[in-house]
Amino acid sequence: MAFSGKWETETQQGYDDFCKLIGIPDDVIERGRDYKLVTEVVENGDEYAWTQYYPANHSVTNKFVIDKECDMETIGGKKFKATVTRENGKLSVRFPNYYHTSEISGGKLIETSKATSAKGTVTLIRTSKKI
Repeated sequence: MAFSGKWETETQQGYDDFCKLIGIPDDVIERGRDYKLVTEVVENGDEYAWTQYYPANHSVTNKFVIDKECDMETIGGKKFKATVTRENGKLSVRFPNYYHTSEISGGKLIETSKATSAKGTVTLIRTSKKI
């Protein structure tokens, strides 16, 4: 149950470059740069409900069971199928344009997203505190 609870963004590293690479519009990048994203996780064994609350009262909830294919959605509303895995307490999933991991380290939620282009890999690291 390490992930359960509400988490608020403290820091983001690589935000602008990552968002540009995956095609987020500049105006959305601007609004989200200093926004304190809230992530709410409900964890029940291998079942999760993972909700992220964005600016302008927009939220995305993905429900999944570890190691089972499920329907998921990106912030932009794109639907896709994916399988979330767990190894050594870290959750991992491949989104359409990037690879995402989540873990608890030092009491913080650490989310790492990596996208690759012809210029190389761009990484976004978001650190959140429990609220």
